[in-house]
Amino acid sequence: MKVNMNSSLKTPAKCLSILGTGSDVGKSVAVAALCRIFNDLGLRVAPFKAQNMSNNSFVTLQGGEMGRAQVVQAESARVPIHVDMNPILLKPSSDTGAQVVVHGKPMGNREAADYFNDTNYLFDMAKNSLNRLRSIYDLIVMEGAGSCAEVNLFNRDFVNFRMASFADAPVIIVADIDRGGVFAQIIGTLEVIPPEYQRRVKGFIINRFRGDASLFKDGIDYIQNRTGIPVLGLIPYYHHIEIDSEDGLPLDIVVDPPGRPEREKINIAVLRLPHISNFTDSAPLCREPSVLLHYLSKPRPIEEYDVIILPGSKNVRADLAWMRQNDWDARLSGYVNGGGRIVGICGGYQMLGSAIYDPHGVEGNPGETRGLGLLNAKTILHREKILFRSSGVWAANGIAVEGYEIHMGVTELISDVLPVIRITSRNGDTVDHPDGAGTCDGAVWGTYLHGLFDLHLFRHSFLKEINPRILLHINEIVTTNGAAFKERQYDLLAEHFRTNLDMEKLRKIVGLEFQFI
Repeated sequence: MKVNMNSSLKTPAKCLSILGTGSDVGKSVAVAALCRIFNDLGLRVAPFKAQNMSNNSFVTLQGGEMGRAQVVQAESARVPIHVDMNPILLKPSSDTGAQVVVHGKPMGNREAADYFNDTNYLFDMAKNSLNRLRSIYDLIVMEGAGSCAEVNLFNRDFVNFRMASFADAPVIIVADIDRGGVFAQIIGTLEVIPPEYQRRVKGFIINRFRGDASLFKDGIDYIQNRTGIPVLGLIPYYHHIEIDSEDGLPLDIVVDPPGRPEREKINIAVLRLPHISNFTDSAPLCREPSVLLHYLSKPRPIEEYDVIILPGSKNVRADLAWMRQNDWDARLSGYVNGGGRIVGICGGYQMLGSAIYDPHGVEGNPGETRGLGLLNAKTILHREKILFRSSGVWAANGIAVEGYEIHMGVTELISDVLPVIRITSRNGDTVDHPDGAGTCDGAVWGTYLHGLFDLHLFRHSFLKEINPRILLHINEIVTTNGAAFKERQYDLLAEHFRTNLDMEKLRKIVGLEFQFI
């Protein structure tokens, strides 16, 4: 569906704020859907989230780091990814501390009490980013964080109503009916926010509905009569669309599933680390019909798995301590000695070495932590973060690879290991840089390159090497590279929301002068 646009759109761009009754209610996905919907209608639309808290991050072409949720939203909007879309990123490294990334660059670690002591400076940085976006685009779809009704944080929270007020943005509140208590979510949120914030709320979206929508009509009537605010849509729960999760494993992922490996499958286990980061590295493997992928946290027999993946980690030394406390180090050593394969990505790669040195206290107190000793290599953590979009070739077979690097350290190979990748480009510059390390038999290897499995040629080469006897069922989904697959998912997401939203009411709320044709 296209629209006739009024050519007199003003700058700065209009803004629409999508806030939530809580975390994981579907704000990020709603913003992604709206970005694609409005782009399909002919608007240049961009996402914005003043502050994100996530260890699931990405590197822009300019070498800046930002949360993957805004990357997904920018891809859905079909616009270039820029750190202004997520100017402040908090990467938790402990229960109370996080690394603070501002405009794509790390500014150091902060404890929560110190961080929230004065957020005015960060609010100003976020406002500058939003103003830059508003000078370029027709519409900015803004995402809030967590619950927009945390009364104890109103004077420090610059992501929700304060940012919406600064942008003079109408607010739509998303609630999740699947978790129960949707009436309390919506009405309770309105009840505790100040009157000036209440007046800014122009609609509700009820997400993840299961069953016959007609049976909830009286529920919608109750909400609308009680609040005087329209319910813009009842969005059905979906299983046919795959969108990257914002900052945790997807809701339908089961950790420590009761099932065992299956003989007719390639069985892969991903260790669910306490500080797991960039878990999306393994997502393409889930789409392979020949793969059974399990996330494991509690110790269990692992001999029947074909490969174990150690994912990225925001606190490698703490996660190594956790592994030892739970006997994972001994299990992994025995697994390799019995002929098993282990792959480490970024932090997981660092763990495979003999030691990790942290002279500057990047991950806590300065010191040294013994690694798993499965690769003859050592890592030294540095204050400066390495951020690159990289491409190159897989050393063993020359297959093209690409992805992104996000790491606080350099790994030195000692002996009996060889680099697994030859990087030829970083952030568009030609380089000749070895990456990663692997044992001579290829049973254990690691790399700093995130996103390897998005490329179907590399992914299938990897799987065939693990178990060439299993015929891979190649189909349209798994033979396309990550970008083509994601484009299809964004289209499906937009259609799913568009079908279940009152688009005319949404148009009036946004205030853009276009008409559907």
